[in-house]
Amino acid sequence: MGFINAQKLTPKEISIINQGDIKTAMPIYQTTDPEQHKTLLNLSTEIDPVDPNTATLVKRMKESLLSTNGGVGIAAPQVGINRKVIWVQRFDKEGNPFEYFINPVIVWRSELQNLGPEGDLSIPEFRDQFYRSKVIQLEYVDLKGQKYAEIVEGFTAVIFQHEIDHLFGILISDKKEKEKNDSYKKVDAFKRSDSVTR
Repeated sequence: MGFINAQKLTPKEISIINQGDIKTAMPIYQTTDPEQHKTLLNLSTEIDPVDPNTATLVKRMKESLLSTNGGVGIAAPQVGINRKVIWVQRFDKEGNPFEYFINPVIVWRSELQNLGPEGDLSIPEFRDQFYRSKVIQLEYVDLKGQKYAEIVEGFTAVIFQHEIDHLFGILISDKKEKEKNDSYKKVDAFKRSDSVTR
């Protein structure tokens, strides 16, 4: 945890982060574009929180999120950067503020789950119902490298889980496909022949 493992940003990443003004939104990658889709499916790595480019990325990601029609979260891969940075709207705090999280890690999640609707800024016209843990415990750092831990629940916990999935290249469209496949697997847990042939 932290940023000891963070590799320096590549020239390509720095170029994407600094294209345009710090106050301008970065384009949001779409699954409908094959190159952008590839970026969305890649694993993200840790980022150095005290690198000045990280602060620029954080600021511009917020602009990207605010430019959407009611988006409640965004992850760095959605603006073309496979690094561990997310923004989340905190419905669990007064005024529902937007907050950023660097190198976030879910260290614990409740077995108790809720089923609720989700959409994605990178997947046009897609909405479905998903199971998510009701409560999670998070660790992350801020732009000074200060480490934090907190417990989050309810809808805000759902947003965190969705955005952190992005950092692992997991999209809700793929998740739904996997759930569909899982639900059709026939399981005969107590078949006598199984225990004999093991």
